[in-house]
Amino acid sequence: MLITSLQNPSVKNIVKLAKSRERKEQQLFVIEGARELSLALQSDYIVESVYVCWEMFEKTKYPGVLDSMEEKNVLDISPEVFGKIAYRENSDGVVAIAKPKLHTLEYIKLSGNPFVIVLEAVEKPGNLGAILRTADAAAVDAVVVCDPQTDLYNPNVVRSSVGGIFTVQTAVCSSADAAAWLKANNISSYAAELQAAEFYQDIDFRMPSAIVMGTEAEGLTGFWLKNATKRIKIPMRGKIDSLNVSVSTAVLTFEAMRQRGEG
Repeated sequence: MLITSLQNPSVKNIVKLAKSRERKEQQLFVIEGARELSLALQSDYIVESVYVCWEMFEKTKYPGVLDSMEEKNVLDISPEVFGKIAYRENSDGVVAIAKPKLHTLEYIKLSGNPFVIVLEAVEKPGNLGAILRTADAAAVDAVVVCDPQTDLYNPNVVRSSVGGIFTVQTAVCSSADAAAWLKANNISSYAAELQAAEFYQDIDFRMPSAIVMGTEAEGLTGFWLKNATKRIKIPMRGKIDSLNVSVSTAVLTFEAMRQRGEG
């Protein structure tokens, strides 16, 4: 049956899931896009239902994404309904409802020579998503989000990560727990700070390493500046004294990959 009413209870609930409180209470979140849904399914996320606007889905580059879904869980919607529940333009007509996973340090599986991105108090969903996208591109071991100001399943995180939220091992914890976990796994930590004495390109990232990134407004707190192995900085040769945190993270991450012969 085609859903055409904007007052349909399911449609109204999808709109509600834009709010963090609703996501937490219902233990559900929204995935938009066939590519993102495909990555979620490959990563064994439980997808409860998929809403499809077939007029748009005909143009998708992922026509097989619905093959593993039970027919009863695939619901047809009109373009008007899709416009109500979609978060972005130029989408391919797919919105899914899925269950979040647990994101604790105990579930992180590290390689023999890990590289980890640690984020403290990240507040902008777009930055978190962009960093997850970088983490996927560089195949880092994990992203550890300390004391976050936004949740992992914010629609803008899912969107800006282009599905990286589903492909990158991610943990949410306190800074104290993250520091203890790094120490327990013999991972050196490098805190990015404008006033640091050492430049990032002079650091040896070939051993187990983690970069620790703070907010653009405040930088890292004293906890990480005190507890990190070293403080490092990116040379700033212009008149502006800082980079977007997602850009800074990418610079440091790919320097590490270069040193390791991985990019």
